[in-house]
Amino acid sequence: MNFKGRTVEDNTKGEVQYESVTKYMARNLITFKPDQEIQDAIDVMLEKRISGAPVLNEKKELVGMLSEKDCLRIIVDARYHNQPNNKGSVSDYMSTDVKTISVEKDVVEVADEFLSTQFRRFPVVDDKGVLKGQVSRRDIMRATRELKGTTW
Repeated sequence: MNFKGRTVEDNTKGEVQYESVTKYMARNLITFKPDQEIQDAIDVMLEKRISGAPVLNEKKELVGMLSEKDCLRIIVDARYHNQPNNKGSVSDYMSTDVKTISVEKDVVEVADEFLSTQFRRFPVVDDKGVLKGQVSRRDIMRATRELKGTTW
C-alpha cells in the first residue's frame, strides 16, 4: 500500500511497494570540501541551521560527512590535547566511515536503517555511487504524515 491509501503491487512478485526515498530526500545540498577550513564549515552549519553535510572532493566524489558531533571534537582537542582552537580543515574532523543509501530504497527500508544505526542522515547515491541527495531522520518522519488513515 502506498501512502495515498491504495495498494500498488509488483505484478511479477505480488509484493507491496512503498514510496521511494527520492520523494523525501533533500536534493539541493550544502556540501563541504576536505581542504575547507573547519571554522568556515561550522559557520555555514550554524548560519544554515543544518546538523551535517556531505564532503566532496574536487571530482565531486563523496569522501566523508561532517556533523555537529564531529565539530565538537574541536573543543575536546583544544582542552585535552592542547591543540589550537578552531584550526584545521574539514578533513581533520569529518567522518570517513560513511553509510550510504541507494536511490532504489523505499522509506520503510530507510527507516529500518535509521533504527539500526546511530546515524542521523545518509547520503543518497545512484548505482555508480554519485551523490544524488541526502535523507535525514526528519525527512523520513515526514512520510508518516501521509500515513494518516492508512495501513501498511
